[in-house]
Amino acid sequence: MITSLAQMADTVRSAGNRYRIAVAWAQDPNTVGSLYRAVSEGFAEALMIGNREKILETCHISGADPDRFTIIEAGTEKKAAELAVGMTRSGEADIVMKGLVGTDKFLRAVMDREKGLLPQKAVMSYVCAVEIPAYKKLLFITDTAVIPFPDLDQKVAMAEYAISMAGRFGIKRPSVALIGASEKVSSHFPNTLDYSVMCKMAERGQISPCIMDGPVDLFLACDPESGKIKGVNTPLAGNADILLFPSLESCNPFYKGLMLFGGGELAGMICGTIKPVVLMSRSESELSKYYCVALACLMAAAKNQDE
Repeated sequence: MITSLAQMADTVRSAGNRYRIAVAWAQDPNTVGSLYRAVSEGFAEALMIGNREKILETCHISGADPDRFTIIEAGTEKKAAELAVGMTRSGEADIVMKGLVGTDKFLRAVMDREKGLLPQKAVMSYVCAVEIPAYKKLLFITDTAVIPFPDLDQKVAMAEYAISMAGRFGIKRPSVALIGASEKVSSHFPNTLDYSVMCKMAERGQISPCIMDGPVDLFLACDPESGKIKGVNTPLAGNADILLFPSLESCNPFYKGLMLFGGGELAGMICGTIKPVVLMSRSESELSKYYCVALACLMAAAKNQDE
């Protein structure tokens, strides 16, 4: 069982595999620093795509040896994104990572029907593992970045991706909390109706093995005493591994609050693509970006095993 992000990175290092990471518009200090650490620790090769002079300058400022990177010239953000995605699709790289390129340009390349990484009719979603001092274990959270208002099918896909990721951390039957404002099903809150269907699907084995309940609020999901206080009997028992939110607008501020006020660190990635996609805010810390790289390598190993 992997119980911390540092242990997750240790697991990737100890496996002895090396993954090629194509970085779009790579002239960003935190991106350079995180990849230099991953390369130095032996589990990554970095293909740094962007303005060569600026990448060299960033390496100098960051104290990274540019000779440890393969630097590939690209004149614009759009070209860098297309090149990074194309190299990953062709097999020249195992993972694609967003650098300073705008999210819209990056995702446009990832989702391109002919040259991108998203299979037709596939659901693309974002799952992150968050480590916070106030909780006894890692929390897997979805969807923080991609789907504004997921429908039922998208929520099921989000749950499946999170369950799969938790499985790579050694959690064979994770507890999945379907988050709402309260524990009551109501037609006034359409997401709670989706949650009822999902719980029945999980009960019938139509969702990968897990303990699923919802709607529940955060207290019922993560605080063992709250169920007793409220008189609510939930199989989660305040011990959730996965929090699935009803909208990006609710999930994104929650995870950012954990980072800003809760001393959290995260590792996250886009799921549903044919190759791992690392997408992070340009303001994320070097350590979080390093953990995202390690997570993508962990999940790339799982894809290789499946193939």
